[in-house]
Amino acid sequence: MKTSRYSASRQKSCYQCSISKAKCDRQAPCARCAKRGLSCVYPKAPSGSGEFSSSQAQDDNDLTESSLNFGYLDLVCPINVEDISNRWLNPYIPGPEQTLKSYPVTVTKYIWSILNSYAASATRGRGIPPFIHPAQLSDQKASLPLNTCLSLICMSEHPLPGTESAAALILQREMESIAATREKYDDMALLAAYQAYLVYALVLFFRLNQGSSAFFRQAMMTLQELACSTSRRGLVCAADRHHARPQWEEWIVTESKRRTLYVMYLFDSILSSQENLPTFLGTELRGLPAPANKLLWQAQGRKQWETEYNVFLTEWTKQYLTIDELWSMPPGLTDTDIAERRDRVNRWLENMDEFGTMLFAVTSCTHG
Repeated sequence: MKTSRYSASRQKSCYQCSISKAKCDRQAPCARCAKRGLSCVYPKAPSGSGEFSSSQAQDDNDLTESSLNFGYLDLVCPINVEDISNRWLNPYIPGPEQTLKSYPVTVTKYIWSILNSYAASATRGRGIPPFIHPAQLSDQKASLPLNTCLSLICMSEHPLPGTESAAALILQREMESIAATREKYDDMALLAAYQAYLVYALVLFFRLNQGSSAFFRQAMMTLQELACSTSRRGLVCAADRHHARPQWEEWIVTESKRRTLYVMYLFDSILSSQENLPTFLGTELRGLPAPANKLLWQAQGRKQWETEYNVFLTEWTKQYLTIDELWSMPPGLTDTDIAERRDRVNRWLENMDEFGTMLFAVTSCTHG
């Protein structure tokens, strides 16, 4: 396989500018990322002469390979992940604990448009999807499945009439390669493989019209198996149980995993609606944290993230908002309970990024 175009030896721009094929001033952060509110990531600290000294650039852009160590992560998995891998069975053999979910037509169209935009922006090189943290790409070896994916899907931007199947075949072969070698991946490579597989699936469905193929149906089963495998290795930081600040690397991994899961579940709902199959609430995800705010997700370096997380801990002295708190109110709640829950959701919405806002729009319009 050819070396990825995101190889460190060729990287002179930050990842956001490189993916978008845009000019980068190589500052920390660069002007383009600062203007757009993006996380500015370099595989090496930028060395250009600007208003930042080299030491300041290292402090402010602490996302280099030398500063990030994903080898020692203390993570836990608080849910039954087998329910994730078996989710494809629900429309055919629903269990007694399953809760039917009915999206309004307008919500289904909204989800379709959002997921289509993820596929479109990735194929056009306009940035990475919001469930992939830019810091993941700083580890060239572990992020290889993602880097390969971001390179290959560009061929799907403007396929010539009649060439969609040929382009799809190339992506399908890469997906088969991921499925065949998944047992050999370490934690970070497995996460990258899972995310890459999801991106491939989104591109096949939204850009190459492969949603009705036999391969695609099998691919969705494999995707849920990958989700199960990476989730089993931890979905929350162990430090969260003690209301303590985790390592930045631990937070990056768990937040990215959960965001990817939530997108996969939205995608699964779209596919079910296309085949006129019932959709079910992802009750197996109950208790997982809702997406974090943009100040944490877009932090430009470790020090900035630690500062923001300390603020986050003081604001959330009790349990953090969980994904199921965005669903329908459970029966038996008192007026006080309902008011408290609404207050928690309102506080969560403060400083929320586009991803969290999208998820709130879906859940609010669906569950009220």
